[in-house]
Amino acid sequence: MSRPVRVRFAPSPTGPLHIGGVRTALYNYLFARKMGGKMLLRIEDTDQNRFVPGAEEYILESLKWVGIEIDEGQGTGGPHAPYRQSERREIYQKEAQRLVNEGKAYYAFDTAEELDAMRKRLEEANAPAAQYNAITRMQMRNSLTMKPEDVRARMDAGEPFVIRLKTPRKEEVRLNDMIRGWVNVHSSAIDDKVLLKSDGLPTYHLANIVDDHLMEITHVIRGEEWLPSAPLHVLLYRYLGWEDTMPQFAHLPLLLKPEGNGKLSKRDADLGGFPIFPLQWTDPFTGVTARGFREDGYLPEATINFLALLGWNPGTEQELFTMDELIASFDIAQVHKAGARFDIQKAQWFNHQYIRLQPDADLAPAVQQQAEAAGFSCSLEKAEKITALLKGRVNFAHEIFTEAGTIFNAPTTYDEAIVTAKWNDDAKKAVAVFRDALQSFAGDFIADNIKHTLGNAMQQAGIKQGKIMQAMRLALTGSGAGPDLMLTMEIIGKDETVKRLEKSLATLG
Repeated sequence: MSRPVRVRFAPSPTGPLHIGGVRTALYNYLFARKMGGKMLLRIEDTDQNRFVPGAEEYILESLKWVGIEIDEGQGTGGPHAPYRQSERREIYQKEAQRLVNEGKAYYAFDTAEELDAMRKRLEEANAPAAQYNAITRMQMRNSLTMKPEDVRARMDAGEPFVIRLKTPRKEEVRLNDMIRGWVNVHSSAIDDKVLLKSDGLPTYHLANIVDDHLMEITHVIRGEEWLPSAPLHVLLYRYLGWEDTMPQFAHLPLLLKPEGNGKLSKRDADLGGFPIFPLQWTDPFTGVTARGFREDGYLPEATINFLALLGWNPGTEQELFTMDELIASFDIAQVHKAGARFDIQKAQWFNHQYIRLQPDADLAPAVQQQAEAAGFSCSLEKAEKITALLKGRVNFAHEIFTEAGTIFNAPTTYDEAIVTAKWNDDAKKAVAVFRDALQSFAGDFIADNIKHTLGNAMQQAGIKQGKIMQAMRLALTGSGAGPDLMLTMEIIGKDETVKRLEKSLATLG
């Protein structure tokens, strides 16, 4: 293709953006950047009955949060404005009328009751498909079966009508999908879709074709649910005379339920206790709040990395990718045809990896804030040390403070199993000897010095250090397992360490 690559993400503002929509936007973005092209954002809001206040702003904020940069479109501007379809009504009306004038579309005046009756007749006759098509249209109320003067009279009287595509009866419609290969559909399987509704607004089918052409879109990368409509869209390009510049299509695999059977839904997320939207969303009509990846503690880098590998494989063992690495590695030919199972544990694993990579200084302020909100005194320096100690043990940044419970609180109970197994005479002696060594300790109370002091004390007491370390941890934290004990003591300080050692001796005897 000699034209500059231009892709678009075209969501509808009917509620929060599904995480699958974020993946669609991501694949468009990766492809555009890889090919040196541009990405557009278009808001498809022609279904005014489903419009939800705040949804458009939510879409813009979601894309910004995950780092998808829009080159042109809603919220950015550009030469093809406006980028809201509701503001482009006259453009669609003009093209729909052109199709009517050229005999490729027609006016239809059928009422909802008449359409229901038609479908019922076809169902009772065991017709292959109960739809408005090349055969049934000749029994309906439209400009193909009515006299021109009757059509004009009805329109002049303000009678509601729609414009339908006049689908050919016997033609093969073909398209070469970038992921799925050749798709062949006989036109008899395509119904006469409504192109322009009675309110004068277009359906998706007309609007997206007209906009993609006028906005010079070269590749349409969208969800698998639009694959059945793709032959219809090819027909529209042909009828509108734009087949030579028709974009290439790529239909992405579905995101599946965690168990793998069926499309992922909000109900699945609610039952599984995980988010399905990028950001938290509060329904403006009901006030019900739905969880978001951001508010649950997922980092945008981790979210993007997780989504990128849901349906695409780089063909290597690499799992962690920066956005630049994703762009460099992305190949749409490596996108799978089969659906991708949504594994939230994998998302948590990615977040764990990215939390580990975060600078301690970036995470520490939140730890300090949580500590102070809980009534503890915590300097930023202490928060940084806590972060360094614990960030490798958590999936989410907000869990660092939770994990730090034994740092802020001296133990009030001791693990009974460890007491039984490890709290013996050697352990008691070791704790007492170490306490005494710390009371006379005069240097910097840092991990290396503490380790050296402990080693010397145990050597002088004739105690094998390896045998008493779990008991030492028990005395200091109440548990037999946890993060680096020397760093833990450094953070809680010498006085608190001595105090806890004394308490363990008094409590456990």
